[in-house]
Amino acid sequence: MKRFVTILVVASAAILIFLILGPFYVLQEGEQSIVLQFGKIVNSQRNAGLWIKAPLIDQVVRFPKKIISWDGEATLVPTQERQFIWVDTTARWRIADPKLFYESVTDEDGAQTRLDAVIDSAVKEVVSNNLLREAVRSSDVINTITRRNVYQVESGASDGSDSEDDVASILGETFTVVEYPKIEKGRDALAREMLNRAQETAPIYGIELIDVIIRQIRYSDDLTESVYSRMITERQQIARAFRSDGEGLKAEWFGNRERQRLEIISAAERTSKVTRGEADAQAAAIYADAYNVDPEFYAFFKAIESYRTLLPNFQKTLSTDAEFFDYLYRQR
Repeated sequence: MKRFVTILVVASAAILIFLILGPFYVLQEGEQSIVLQFGKIVNSQRNAGLWIKAPLIDQVVRFPKKIISWDGEATLVPTQERQFIWVDTTARWRIADPKLFYESVTDEDGAQTRLDAVIDSAVKEVVSNNLLREAVRSSDVINTITRRNVYQVESGASDGSDSEDDVASILGETFTVVEYPKIEKGRDALAREMLNRAQETAPIYGIELIDVIIRQIRYSDDLTESVYSRMITERQQIARAFRSDGEGLKAEWFGNRERQRLEIISAAERTSKVTRGEADAQAAAIYADAYNVDPEFYAFFKAIESYRTLLPNFQKTLSTDAEFFDYLYRQR
């Protein structure tokens, strides 16, 4: 009996020590793990729950199951026509096989380093095998822009005050809408090619590459200057077109104004001459009636009016024998 109690105590102590040393570990949702025994992988788990391990011998290494982002540095890459552009990409990935992941890259930092090489290689290969327009454009919508769109962009007009035909006539002589070459793939298709090429290598590291996205494409300094020069030239052509049209409208408006001014003056002069003629006719009739009533008084009155008008301007009079002075110097 005493021996049985001793065995029971020893067994209980052993079990207690075993439990204290931690034979279990818990995996939370969103976690996965591998179990190392003297540096060798002996087990791996991808499901959440309570799992057993050998105390003091086994080491549990945990990895996230969540999606992880990768951000690379912008890379200067030549296109098929040897035009250099800066390509900035980003990607998303996750650990698909924790055992293979640990054996190949060990941890997330190692995975980021491997992805730098894998994705950069895919980016350079895809971009260098395609033309510049395939990388910088996603569609051919640029070729659907009408002259009306150009007008609205340049002048901000959107009230429909000018018809599309009017704008086309403005731009037609001095500006030509550039017909850009059509693309065969576009930026989105190139991003998918980069993903496909990178996915050929990523699985050997236990990595599942979800997507590769072209975040930004910038022209190199030399190419940027060329693009800006072309843009400036196009805008100057549009500006010249509208200035030319404005000068034409200005000349037309000034011509209409001058014509209207001359018409108004001519009509006024015509009206004044008619009015003056009618007044002169009425005055002549009045004078004739007055003369017929008393010719002598009429002659006297007209002579007095003449004296009042002319005599103040006389500087000298050499003789008063003229008939003009009859009512001043001759008795009647």
